[in-house]
Amino acid sequence: MACKACLKTKHKLPKGGGLTLVETVASVLIIALAVIIVQMSLMGRLTKSAFENEAYKLVSALQLATTSAAQSDKRYEIIVDITEQYFVLRQITTLDLEEVLDEEIIIEESFTDNCLIDYVIFDDLISTDESHQIAKFRVGHSGFQYGGKIVLLDRNLQSYSIVVSRLSKIITIQKGDVPILLPKRDDEIFF
Repeated sequence: MACKACLKTKHKLPKGGGLTLVETVASVLIIALAVIIVQMSLMGRLTKSAFENEAYKLVSALQLATTSAAQSDKRYEIIVDITEQYFVLRQITTLDLEEVLDEEIIIEESFTDNCLIDYVIFDDLISTDESHQIAKFRVGHSGFQYGGKIVLLDRNLQSYSIVVSRLSKIITIQKGDVPILLPKRDDEIFF
C-alpha cells in the first residue's frame, strides 16, 4: 500500500527543462543535413582535384616535350588515344613515325572517369572523329609541327581545353571549349 503523503504529492517536470521528441528529431535532421552538405562539398572538391591531377599530367607532358625539344636537337611526340583514353610521350628515334618502341616511351598515362578526352582538333582544322581516334602532337627544336586543342570532360561533362600553339611554347588549360588560333593561309593578304 502506498503512503498517503506520496499519493498527494504530484511530481511535475520543471518547465523548459527537457526536449520533446519532435525537438530531438528536428535537431537530428538538421545535423544530418549539415553533414550531407559537407560531404557533398568535399566530394565535389575531391572530384575536381582528381580531374585537375589527370589534366595537368597531360599539360606537364606537353610542356616537358616542348622544353626538352627546345634544349636539344631531339624530336618528341605526344600521342593522344581517344578510344583507349590514354596518352604517351615519346622521344622519336627512328624514321618510322608509326612504330613506337618501348625504349622511346617517357610517360604513359591513362585517364579515368574523372577526366575523359572528348576530342582533339588541330589548327589546320583536322579533328579526331570516328576514323581518327589517335592524335599526334610532334615537337622539335623550333616548336610544335601543328597547334590545336585537346578537349577534356570532367565528371559533370564540363569542357576544358588544353591549347597547344605553334607560335608559343606555353601550354594552357582553359575552362570551356575555347576557339583556337588558326595559322595564316598563303592566300590571305593583310594590309
